[in-house]
Amino acid sequence: MKRVVAAVIEKDGKLLVCQRTRHQTMPLKWEFPGGKIEEGEQPRDALRRELEEELGIRARIGDEIARVQHSYPNGSAVELRFYIVREYEGEIENRIFRDLQWSAPKALPSYDFLEADASLVKDLAAGKLI
Repeated sequence: MKRVVAAVIEKDGKLLVCQRTRHQTMPLKWEFPGGKIEEGEQPRDALRRELEEELGIRARIGDEIARVQHSYPNGSAVELRFYIVREYEGEIENRIFRDLQWSAPKALPSYDFLEADASLVKDLAAGKLI
């Protein structure tokens, strides 16, 4: 099972969502920024590294707000840990995504998210977790 971390970045009541490019697996799906935990890496350290690589920010990683295990039809499985991020240094820049959007939590279900993010999206849209 692939271990993955993702950030729910909150600013002014909105959350940052990111769209994958056409060339990534599961193209054009929306997700929260983050990535794979490398061997020997702690989850928060992995997320800090990923946010620097993907968005050019130095984030202060907050509490874990959700943990999801998901198996895709192709047989791949992921364990996703979601962390809240309310503070970061630097300006967010799009380094790898097709698009970035700040969304009100209630509007999240209108985006075509990755299957593994579905339960989190539903809870965030309902005003739970943050």
